[in-house]
Amino acid sequence: MDTSINFLYLSEEDMLKAGVRDMKGCIDTMQEVFSLMSKGDYRMGGPSGNDHGIKLEFPKESDIPGMPLDGPDKRFFAMPAYVGGKFHMCGIKCYGSNQHNRALGLPRSILMLTLMDPETGAPRAYMSANVLSAMRTGAMPGLGARLLSVKNPKVASIVGPGVMGKTAIDAFLTEQPGIDTIKIKGRSQKGIDDFMDYCKEHFPNVKEYIVCKDYEEACRDADIICFGTNNAPKFEDNPYVKGEWLKPGALLISTSALLMDSDFLADTSKCKLVADNFKMYAGWGAGKKYPTQKSVSTLIGMLFYDLVTTGKLKEDEIANIGDIINGDTKGRTSEEQIIVYAVGGMPTEDVGWGCKCLEKAKELGVGQKLNLWTAPELA
Repeated sequence: MDTSINFLYLSEEDMLKAGVRDMKGCIDTMQEVFSLMSKGDYRMGGPSGNDHGIKLEFPKESDIPGMPLDGPDKRFFAMPAYVGGKFHMCGIKCYGSNQHNRALGLPRSILMLTLMDPETGAPRAYMSANVLSAMRTGAMPGLGARLLSVKNPKVASIVGPGVMGKTAIDAFLTEQPGIDTIKIKGRSQKGIDDFMDYCKEHFPNVKEYIVCKDYEEACRDADIICFGTNNAPKFEDNPYVKGEWLKPGALLISTSALLMDSDFLADTSKCKLVADNFKMYAGWGAGKKYPTQKSVSTLIGMLFYDLVTTGKLKEDEIANIGDIINGDTKGRTSEEQIIVYAVGGMPTEDVGWGCKCLEKAKELGVGQKLNLWTAPELA
């Protein structure tokens, strides 16, 4: 009996060689993953199988020598998932995050993904996941641009022109190459300049860039709007959008904190709500203090959940993107319909794109083969 276990290690350089920056391939993969999720062929953490992950937080103060203390955006996360179908793979994305990393020349978060055999738990790959995670985060808004946008959108707006803003605009231009105007709302001139330099290098067909002074200007006249900002220290200081700012047919996507008027979102004659996976928000919110968008998470998906629990909407009035993919429910029903699309980020996305990158790495002979053991010592 062969008891040896080998797995592939993929550095960030290896991941780039394996095509992790292929946005169209990533969006295609997200469509496959969410089709499977719509059919129930997936699991995430927790009893419901829909938990985002588990977070380790440090205390603000401690008298224990050497105990790390809390700080801006300091957290450690483990995010397990299984994706079925042809993927048939388990995985855990793990990362540590600390805003102070930037002073050290490091990304705010440092991520790794382990892919594992779903029967034995044996590792199949251990891979750098910073670029992978950024790509799948951008690909989900891209999936919205593919399935939910008006025909031939011309104006895309990015609120939060950081890494996620760059991958989101990459996804929008991949799916809707006719976009010729990009609006930008950022907090620092350097961030805005870096974003514009990136766009000009990668998307030479874009004709106009508009730097916006506030959220209203960013939203007005835009066909697609994507919010990807960090949480504000105070709940009330997070981005707020009024429905009246959105043009007929606008697609508003949020991958981060976003506050909106409940009455506008609950008015199905004005607005259609689409979630990546409503069950995840319901799992987060169950038994938590209302409003859960304040007590649990500032993601717009939590406001969707609050609308359901307060009776302002029925759960079946919120569409899941996977059900739209599979034709079980409708997406956009008119060119005038405003759509708000909630994207929370899930480890199923990492496992799906990780599997595709692993497949390509093997095909190209990329990566380093590592041995776990030839025979286990304590079997």
